[in-house]
Amino acid sequence: MKGSLAPKPPGPTPAEDRYDAALIARIAAREEAALAEAITAHASLLHRIAYRMLGDAHEAEDVAQEALLRLWDKAPGLAGRTIRLGPWLKRVTVNLAIDRLRAGRRNAQEEVPERADEAPLADDVIAGEQRDAMARALIAALPERQRAAIVLTYYEDLANAEAAEILEMNIKAFESLLHRARAALRKAFEAQAAAAGDPS
Repeated sequence: MKGSLAPKPPGPTPAEDRYDAALIARIAAREEAALAEAITAHASLLHRIAYRMLGDAHEAEDVAQEALLRLWDKAPGLAGRTIRLGPWLKRVTVNLAIDRLRAGRRNAQEEVPERADEAPLADDVIAGEQRDAMARALIAALPERQRAAIVLTYYEDLANAEAAEILEMNIKAFESLLHRARAALRKAFEAQAAAAGDPS
């Protein structure tokens, strides 16, 4: 996980804002090429966020597609408003992922499938894979909004202010949520280490 708290780059430029506004207006006018442009620009990021939230590649694909379909459906109401397209799509994606988690349709086994040893691996590679798998499992056990805070901040490396905007929270509430998520993860890691007899 990325844990850097270094200052993030400044937000979008006026030119980027104008581009987003023009693209939304074209989508609102039912220009399919404009939707294809938005898909090219944003689909892989939305899929990655959804996968980090859900742990299932097929569900992540569904969520990313649904978020982009929401853009097509909602564009007429968004046109003419000051909308930053990237954060809007991320917010829709996170909310759709949370809805799926709450509905219990997630299959956690898809995230780290069992497979037979196909080749000898170095001990450090095995240990690294085990740590990564444990981290994913512990993050998957967090409440949905805490999970979203960790995914957006550490995996997607968003500034707290942008992550707060995506989750529709004020910055203080988001930082409190992130603090609780970090504390829960730390406690879970310590419990795992103790259970494994690891002194660290």
